[in-house]
Amino acid sequence: MVASTRVPSSRTSQRHLVGVAAPPLVALVALLAGWELMTRALGVPAFLLPPPSAIARAGVTDAAGLAMATLITAEAAVAGFALSTLLGVLAAVLLATSRPLERALYPYAVLLQTVPIVAIAPLLVLWFGPGGRAVTVSAFIVSVFPVIANTLAGIRSVEPSLRDLFRLYGAGRLATLVKLELPAALPSIVTGLRVAAGLAVIGAIVGEFVAGFSEGAAGLGILVLSAYRQLRTDLLFAAVLCAAALGLTLFGAVSLTGRRLLRRWHPSARG
Repeated sequence: MVASTRVPSSRTSQRHLVGVAAPPLVALVALLAGWELMTRALGVPAFLLPPPSAIARAGVTDAAGLAMATLITAEAAVAGFALSTLLGVLAAVLLATSRPLERALYPYAVLLQTVPIVAIAPLLVLWFGPGGRAVTVSAFIVSVFPVIANTLAGIRSVEPSLRDLFRLYGAGRLATLVKLELPAALPSIVTGLRVAAGLAVIGAIVGEFVAGFSEGAAGLGILVLSAYRQLRTDLLFAAVLCAAALGLTLFGAVSLTGRRLLRRWHPSARG
């Protein structure tokens, strides 16, 4: 009886997975085929728009260099993302303790989001030196604001009646934060982390454009610049695809972790 109930469930899950994955895969195949045919039929120069086959060849030929560059960029992006997670949540908790404090300091958090990272990247090189530290700080600056904003919004959205209930039972500020506010804000925090995950990769690559080369360690940003200067557009596309894959991997890891944390009690993680 148990086996007969599991097989249909497994088949249903497989059909659902195929139904979800098939449309984007078909669209991707059609796009790549059209791209390949167009570049060959129109004779588009490879340095302007290489066909997908040339990009694939470059990815295979330079696989070792791409893998090393991706690893270097990943280290800086993950470190910056970890910093934005820790400091962003702590900053939001601090701002949530006082409305005057929030009004005084929140504009400076917004400033981190509005100032172009390219404009301050040279300062990061002067302050932290070229290489990984400056790139990590760049990733942190770009990705911290969504964490602060979403965590603060989640804490502020807690039902007043629940706060009153905790106050009625004599719960202190720390107990209310740990047992009520942070758990209630967790869906908002996960949303902020999903946004920050992609932004951390962007911040790391932009930081590498200015500060990313140190002691022979070159990430994807440096590889993109090098391929551009050599008119290796096929390698440039391959590096961009590696950056996109890195961002998707980090985003997927955050989404999976958030889903595991929320699936037992929050509707957003069900289904």
